[in-house]
Amino acid sequence: MTTQLADTVALLGDLIAFPTVSEVSNLDMIAYLAHRLEADGARVDIFHDEIGHKANLFATIGPDMDGGIVLSGHSDVVPVDEQDWASYPFEMTEDLGLLYGRGTCDMKGFIAAAVAMAPYFAERVRDRPVHFAFTYDEEVGCFGAQALVDSLKQKGIRPGVAIIGEPTMMRIIEGHKGCYEYTTHFHGLAGHGSSPDRGVNAVEYAARYVNRLLELKDALRARAPAGSRFDPPWTTINTGSLIGGVAHNVIASIAKLEWEMRPVQTADAQFVKDELSRYCAEELLPAMRSISPDAEITTEVIGEVDGLEPADENEAKQIMMELTGANTADVVPFGTEAGIFQQYGMSAVVCGPGSIDQAHKPDEYVSLDQLQQCVDMLGRLADRLDV
Repeated sequence: MTTQLADTVALLGDLIAFPTVSEVSNLDMIAYLAHRLEADGARVDIFHDEIGHKANLFATIGPDMDGGIVLSGHSDVVPVDEQDWASYPFEMTEDLGLLYGRGTCDMKGFIAAAVAMAPYFAERVRDRPVHFAFTYDEEVGCFGAQALVDSLKQKGIRPGVAIIGEPTMMRIIEGHKGCYEYTTHFHGLAGHGSSPDRGVNAVEYAARYVNRLLELKDALRARAPAGSRFDPPWTTINTGSLIGGVAHNVIASIAKLEWEMRPVQTADAQFVKDELSRYCAEELLPAMRSISPDAEITTEVIGEVDGLEPADENEAKQIMMELTGANTADVVPFGTEAGIFQQYGMSAVVCGPGSIDQAHKPDEYVSLDQLQQCVDMLGRLADRLDV
């Protein structure tokens, strides 16, 4: 095991011990990373959220100038509740070359590798800065990355390239779909189940809304862009949950529907929203309000994260091809923070150790081989900047 890999593994063990599930604070982990990076000579900024419960970290090694290269990862992990783990998920274990623990591949493995390589960057970076961007709340809407970009705008920091280390088996990903998540609330009128015409059944209207989502789901297939490389090639819709009502014999007065779409193009997202708005205004609400004038349908935006659009000119892809030796780049259906950095004007790719197939599952793991490949790639990046 190389020194850099050994340092990465030790650091990853420390990071796994921080149970940074999205619903809890990440401040202890951010403070730990800040201390490590400052000890290696990085200039560190910490940006807290509005209530001071969470924070983004942005650190720089090298000159104070625009055009730097960002190594990005999210600090939060998904819950382990009701998952059957063979070992305690917040204590890293090793077996046959695999490192187990919540976040090992998604995506503390990349964070550990980047920070472990910080001393190597500090020795070599001369004319172009390397930035470390570690965010909060990626798993619940990419809120941290959006806040980080706002912070960078306010400070006038303009990096040129972003490498987002989500698990891709070190393949270069140049494009992915967006992720738009919503909760739609239905407010009807309660009543006795024996007289359904005297109430407004929120669950039934929610079911009609779901049926319209299914119709739009089919319509989106016909809107797939020619030559789309995604699998599937069209924008998808998923109904996550429908909750409402209190008893068999009571007309449900409220219902809550959670759903999402994964646009391959922003026009599809607008198409879906326009169609749903028209459907509610012209069909559902008039029917509901003919019985109860106070009936209402409201949609709460949980998160609207743009996809990463493949670009003909992409410095990030060019750099990663040179570093990894790959001559192709792929697209994936899952979302990342890459589109947020791209919208800020950076060229961006996704490339990191581990497999997305392991993410969010019990006994999540990353292999030592994948971490070594990541460390080697980062070492070549440092050498590239040694000018």
